[in-house]
Amino acid sequence: MNKRNFIASISLAVASVFVVAPAAAQDVKARLGHVFAANSPMDQAAQEFAKLVGERTNGKISITVFPANQLGGEMAQARELSRGSLELALLNPGSLAGLNPLLDIHYLPYIATDFKMVDAIFYNPKGVLQTTLRETLGKLNIETLSFFELEFRAVTNSNRPIESPSDMKGLKLRVPGSAAIKTFFEDAGTQVVVMPFSELFTALQQKTVDGQDNGASITYESRLFETQKYMTLTNHVYAMGTVASSSRFWSKLSDAEKKILTDTADEVTKKQIQKNREMNAQFLKKIEEGGIKVTRPSAQAMAEFEKVGQHVWEKLASTYGAERIEALRQEAAAARQQ
Repeated sequence: MNKRNFIASISLAVASVFVVAPAAAQDVKARLGHVFAANSPMDQAAQEFAKLVGERTNGKISITVFPANQLGGEMAQARELSRGSLELALLNPGSLAGLNPLLDIHYLPYIATDFKMVDAIFYNPKGVLQTTLRETLGKLNIETLSFFELEFRAVTNSNRPIESPSDMKGLKLRVPGSAAIKTFFEDAGTQVVVMPFSELFTALQQKTVDGQDNGASITYESRLFETQKYMTLTNHVYAMGTVASSSRFWSKLSDAEKKILTDTADEVTKKQIQKNREMNAQFLKKIEEGGIKVTRPSAQAMAEFEKVGQHVWEKLASTYGAERIEALRQEAAAARQQ
């Protein structure tokens, strides 16, 4: 064999090794961002999710959690997910209506009035709410892995007790970027101010706004109660969030890895929902111990709040679609009869 043929045969042999040998699996590093306080129930769920995914993929997928707006507010994180420059996040779709108005359909007032109704409507994978949110986020290149609980929303303020809708007239309240919540409070006579959650504590502290409408866990964990004097358990909106992934990141995972992430997300969120409900009374107690007067509206007052809320459904039928609104009404009616 001459020298030229020898070199050619060696080159061919080396090339065949590279073709036959499988490529070494690459470890995957991902960031998971969220806006909730460090060590809050949501942050604990995120940390557990990251830990279990690491264990169940034998360390191949490593997730680092960034709580408390470290990667920006929810809108910023959602945009990064959509672009594919952030891998994972815990999102509250109701704060993302600026990306698509359908993302706050679950913020329609008084869809559910207790947790039995919540479980039947909000955590039904085939129901109007989950179907709408999954499809809408999907169009933004965001995959939904599972849903977790935020809470029933309440109203806090630094001016006066709220015992009926008329007591809200004239108050300046911060609301998320949600047509449903904004319309509810406008109809009740408040002056609404839309701003990101990341700016809320400072706005309350500086009296830029009088109050806000998060529930017990977020109001306590984010220390919002330190700036307020009164809290009313209006339960006007039940809020749930999503464990979300960028479609770009998702497309790089194998089917087995995707199953691990979705199964783990389902497992962790179920535990988070249960824990969140157990802790709600504790948060309310701590808020009261912090000097906040907590008002629990009478049945008559709640009926008045609900009446204001029902007008919102009618006003926003064109925003969410008349067919969706009607289907959601039917789901709610069925849940009340169970």
